[in-house]
Amino acid sequence: MGAESKTRMTEGSISKKIILFAIPLFLGNLFQQLYNTADSLIVGNYLGSNALAAVSSSGNLIFLMVGFINGIAMGAGVVIARYYGAKNKDYLQRAIHTTTAFGLVAGITLTAAGMYLAPKILVLMGTPADVLPESIVYFQIYFAGSLGVVMYNIFVGILQSVGDGRHPLIYLIISSCVNVVLDIFFITGLGMGVGSAALATAISQFVSAILCMVHLMRVKEDYRLELRRIRFDRHMLRQIIQNGVPSGFQNSVIAIANVFVQSNINAFGKMTMAGCGAYSKVEGFAFLPVTCFTMAITTFVGQNLGAKQYDRAKKGAKFGILCSISIAELIGITIYTAAPVLIAAFNRDPDVIQYGVMQARTIALFYCLLAFTHCIAAVLRGSGNAAVPMIVLLCVWCLFRVSYITLAVRLIPDIRVIFWAYPLTWSISSVIFLFLFLRGNWVHGFEKRPKKG
Repeated sequence: MGAESKTRMTEGSISKKIILFAIPLFLGNLFQQLYNTADSLIVGNYLGSNALAAVSSSGNLIFLMVGFINGIAMGAGVVIARYYGAKNKDYLQRAIHTTTAFGLVAGITLTAAGMYLAPKILVLMGTPADVLPESIVYFQIYFAGSLGVVMYNIFVGILQSVGDGRHPLIYLIISSCVNVVLDIFFITGLGMGVGSAALATAISQFVSAILCMVHLMRVKEDYRLELRRIRFDRHMLRQIIQNGVPSGFQNSVIAIANVFVQSNINAFGKMTMAGCGAYSKVEGFAFLPVTCFTMAITTFVGQNLGAKQYDRAKKGAKFGILCSISIAELIGITIYTAAPVLIAAFNRDPDVIQYGVMQARTIALFYCLLAFTHCIAAVLRGSGNAAVPMIVLLCVWCLFRVSYITLAVRLIPDIRVIFWAYPLTWSISSVIFLFLFLRGNWVHGFEKRPKKG
């Protein structure tokens, strides 16, 4: 019980459990952000503004292609956490092996779809002609390694759902080091182009996915993975889809909206693309407390509601939300203050720095609202109410954001109009989610669902 008790969120100090689970997630995401940033730093300094623009436009399109599958994986994590909290070994095993089977099929599908669709989507996004060839090379190589990306996220989701944040951290550190070393070797050593940055990322993702898989096959606890048992269980797949499709659909639609935003940014030229791309790498650090605490909250709520510890689930959710918004805002203040230095690290062109700093100083002070929105969405997902955050974010972050930009840019053709879309929509979603959280209906979300069949 020693190792198992460390990962189970249904007993012990609430603050200690959440913090000890969140710290490895924070460090893991920090390393991931560092090696994502390393791509842009090395590309921007050694291959120039065009290559930086090609890599910088990658985030939204990658999220569009991968977001739906990651949403399903998120739903699988909720199901796994529920049965782990309830100590139901049979259902836990079925959930884990069904999730793994889904990941294998999804990874192969994404490889084919990504390599075929990426060039077409880049054209639809209005990617400038002088950036387009390098962007296509980058994306096609990236999506050739989709299986590694998907399986890494699947395996990490399983480990995090049972409260294990330490092993994903170790494997991510190894993966990050591999990625940075390969970036430097391919670009500065062999003189390869922008596609080598994608190749380095793909190889490092496969390394981390294999390490996670080997660990899951060796553990002695109830969540052990056995290759011979990987198959689809109809009942479990239905639960995973019920919990995951809303999150996946939410991710995809938000990504489509962000691709629309990116296409509007592209219309202002490659210097704007490079500046906003550099800012997006800096902004990734603000997402660290958001990401780690949302996962901690989802796991904590899922396990405790599975164990019918409703008051404990409520207290843990409040503690996680407070931590997330506090740290996110501190990072926002830091980025606002240090924006010129941070953006210049990617590219020293004055225009690139100007646009990056402009975006940072429009958005950074509102990170607390972004954190709050994601945390409440995590609470609702952990309680099995994934459709609610999907509807809210679909309406506010997608429909309203796109409508606002479409109208505002025509009336005021200024890039700052696009930047303000984010604080505005974060504010609206925060007000809605505050109302939903205070109602408290999410606490009994699992009780409304049949346990079998």
